[in-house]
Amino acid sequence: MPRAFLVVLDSAGIGGAPDADRFFNGTTPDTGANTLGHIYEACAPNLPNMESLGLREAITLASGLPLPKTVALKGRYAAATEVSLGKDTPSGHWELAGVPVPWAWHYFPDTSPAFPDDITNLVKQLAGTEDILGNAHASGTEVIERLGPEHIRTGWPICYTSADSVFQIAAHEEYFGLDRLLKLCEDLAPHLHARKVGRVIARPFVGSEGGFKRTKNRRDYAMATPAPTLLDWAQSAGCQTHAIGKIVDIFSRKGIDTSIKGPDVDLMKNLHERITNAPEGSLTFANFVEFDTEFGHRRDAAGYARQLEWFDTELGKLLPRLKPDDLLILTADHGNDPTWVGTDHTRERVPVLVAGVGTGAIGQIKFADVAASVAQHLGLKERGTGESFL
Repeated sequence: MPRAFLVVLDSAGIGGAPDADRFFNGTTPDTGANTLGHIYEACAPNLPNMESLGLREAITLASGLPLPKTVALKGRYAAATEVSLGKDTPSGHWELAGVPVPWAWHYFPDTSPAFPDDITNLVKQLAGTEDILGNAHASGTEVIERLGPEHIRTGWPICYTSADSVFQIAAHEEYFGLDRLLKLCEDLAPHLHARKVGRVIARPFVGSEGGFKRTKNRRDYAMATPAPTLLDWAQSAGCQTHAIGKIVDIFSRKGIDTSIKGPDVDLMKNLHERITNAPEGSLTFANFVEFDTEFGHRRDAAGYARQLEWFDTELGKLLPRLKPDDLLILTADHGNDPTWVGTDHTRERVPVLVAGVGTGAIGQIKFADVAASVAQHLGLKERGTGESFL
């Protein structure tokens, strides 16, 4: 029986979204944003293995940016366009899994305060504190440096948001407590989900003034998907499903038999193990997030390029170990152009690079076509809203 590996490089967009003018970083529309294209222009990363699957061709297909071919093509490639009205993690992942978001997310205004009084009062009640800190749009690393000392002194949680539909709470693991932070976010999440806020995110950190550092104990409390996804289809058909990275949070643990979280380097080790030992008829769904959190949001093009090169080296070790009936798809959920203004995601098309089913161009497709193609490969009846390109 066949196996499928769906791997998301978080934020690795390739420009060209036809509606980018409707999405903004501050007052600047995302028109012209191109995460991987602009990294190529700024840093010239060495990515021979992704290029062998058609990465350069996919960027040109999506955005028109000319990138000369450098290696022989060994896979198939496409550029996928999102229909959901967002440029965020849940929208991208859900649609890649066959379920476009049927509603408009709620976003908090870029004002101070950003949150209505009833939400602020609810957080104070659940946290057992007199007040909260932050209450504005902010960069996660900047806000803990600025407000961390006051947080330690008062015990008040640091609450902030962004251009995404999120409510984030940062708290010190020692002075506030990790379990307390996770319980606060878990209890708050249903109230915000009812308002169509996509995620409540726990952002624990450690350290002292001048040296605060976020830990790997982040937890996303995401809304449940509005319909069964590729993971549910596969699990219902008897396929073993395995989630790598924050997939387990994005899909609220639904349709997932086993999962692992941790730093990208540990997740890569697990992906290697899955390609070696995953049973026949299984689906592995992976997310590598450090492209986004460590380099995209921080507008670090050189760091993003180095992370791409690290992944590409590992991909070169993975590809020869695929079995004859395996399908491997590399894609992304949105953009986060490190050369762009602001610090938020960017609305872009994403690459779809395919190993195991021949060579050549697939063309322009929808996000949901990825799920339909994986479903066909695994012999599943459900195909969602997409069409298979296999």
